[in-house]
Amino acid sequence: MKDIPRSALILGLAGVLPFAWGALTYLHGPLGIWTTQTIGPRYTGPFVQLLYGAVILAFMSGVLWGFATKVEGRRAGVAYALSVIPALWAFVAAGGGPVVASGNLIAGYLGLLLLDWQFWRWGLAPQWWMKLRVLLTVLVVLCLSVTLLL
Repeated sequence: MKDIPRSALILGLAGVLPFAWGALTYLHGPLGIWTTQTIGPRYTGPFVQLLYGAVILAFMSGVLWGFATKVEGRRAGVAYALSVIPALWAFVAAGGGPVVASGNLIAGYLGLLLLDWQFWRWGLAPQWWMKLRVLLTVLVVLCLSVTLLL
């Protein structure tokens, strides 16, 4: 993890907090009740995970789009087309109830990791990119698995 810029690592881990919060409020009833009463039900359990999960997939489409700007010609067209997949996936896969949507988001994040790898393999992402993306993907998938499996 030494290769990852400290700010990218800290901000990336901070981005996992809503997923972790959703898992914690799902697993610990009193925390979920407190959250519901204090800031609203939208910030508990699967609700926060699913909303935030879709937002982050869309955000990551923007990141990949930024990587796509580094190439020209046919590969640029392919890169731009691949970059919109996470946002489109979030749009169509986030419905169907919390269990189905959690499974769909897990699939979306695993698919995103494959896209990250491809952009990295093409030399469009920084050298440290995959170390960060694997770490964050594992954490997000673990958090979403709480809703999927329990």
